[in-house]
Amino acid sequence: MQHRVPHARDYRRLSPHVWARPKRTPPFYPDAVTLDATARGQDILGLVDTSVPGCSVKDSFACLDLSSVGFRILFEGEWIRLAPRRSSPATVGAVRWRRVSDVAALLEWEAAWRGDLVSTQLFKPELLDQTAVVILGGYRRGRIVAGAIVNRSRAAIGVSNLFSTVGDLSDAWSGCIATVTTALPKLPIVGYESGDAIGACHKHGFRSIGRLRVWVSQDGKGRSHGDDHLQTPQLTPSRGHSLALTDTP
Repeated sequence: MQHRVPHARDYRRLSPHVWARPKRTPPFYPDAVTLDATARGQDILGLVDTSVPGCSVKDSFACLDLSSVGFRILFEGEWIRLAPRRSSPATVGAVRWRRVSDVAALLEWEAAWRGDLVSTQLFKPELLDQTAVVILGGYRRGRIVAGAIVNRSRAAIGVSNLFSTVGDLSDAWSGCIATVTTALPKLPIVGYESGDAIGACHKHGFRSIGRLRVWVSQDGKGRSHGDDHLQTPQLTPSRGHSLALTDTP
């Protein structure tokens, strides 16, 4: 069965402290996202569907303890921020970054991101039409070997789903940052990472500015790609603004 990717309007601010979706979300999407550090676990559980295995909560401030109500920590991460900067050159190499603009390229991008040759069409073609969201591909000899998803709001550029199938994440950050800052040098770049990926972004000037956790119900198999991120173009609803990016040279 095909799932429709949740849009910002599918999440509701059902309390002053939480965005939530009453119906279960597709894989990789959290069922609730906390908006401030005062959110309480008992309030969140009343807003989401816990009857189906795999319910997940994005604890944006790493201050919840849901272990007593049948959840476990899927992963912990750090919020990152790169101050506005003039365009920085990408690492010299054979990878060129450009926008993914058609369905065939989107399927190739997802297969590379997943690390296999199979696309589950998690990322729907409608994403290609959103002016505030750009799916970036790093191409080498005509094939996608790296990528990221970029989402613009009024105050910042969000980057998620950064990956590389060749080299390391530091090289991928180099190409992504060069592409984004060429188009929008006056906005900070933000996102979150975990594990070894934190060190890769720190090499390029990102600072860690906070912690987060993702919780998943114990009775389910979870919503992760292995134990990777629940990272998607729009985990939290935002007012998008047009985003025009040019290819790296």
